[in-house]
Amino acid sequence: MIRRSAILFFMLIICIQLTGLAQNSNTGQAGQMYITRGFVYNGDTIPWIQLRTIQVFKDLNFKKKKDYEKYQRLIRDVKRVLPIANEVNAAIIETYEYLQTIPNEKDRKEHIKDLEKGIKKQYTPRLKKLTTRQGKLLIRLIDRQSNQTTYDLVKAFLGSFRAATYQVFASMFGFSLKKHYDPEGDDALTERVIILVENGQV
Repeated sequence: MIRRSAILFFMLIICIQLTGLAQNSNTGQAGQMYITRGFVYNGDTIPWIQLRTIQVFKDLNFKKKKDYEKYQRLIRDVKRVLPIANEVNAAIIETYEYLQTIPNEKDRKEHIKDLEKGIKKQYTPRLKKLTTRQGKLLIRLIDRQSNQTTYDLVKAFLGSFRAATYQVFASMFGFSLKKHYDPEGDDALTERVIILVENGQV
């Protein structure tokens, strides 16, 4: 009896996964089918669906069309730059963990040199396509994702001299590698957009 019930249960689950609620009663057209898990509760088979987190923000009121267009550009910039910042953060973690396994300083420096060449080869074509605005955003998002400024990261891996050199170079174009990401201040709107992008809401 138990075995028969179990077989019936799994058959019901398979039927739900294969068919779904496909018939649209209003139009007579086939609806969208979802493959999902299910469970039996008090004799009823119920689909089990995990919903993504939805963040609710207060509506933005744009007084000028220019402000609305600026917000739309920020959304586009975040969508373009956030994946790169995530990749950089993953590479930082992986590199740091690997460096801990290298026993001497000479081999660590050699590995960092090879890594720097690889990073330049991989990312230079992509970074060249970024606008100045997107470049500034990337610097801030690297700090957000890694909890370290770009200056601190360069200093940790390449030394103080290289970090200072890059900072001077960046400042010539209006950048600051030392600037921290401020989700509750200057970067509040950017933080809002990032959360919406990560949740698939924009």
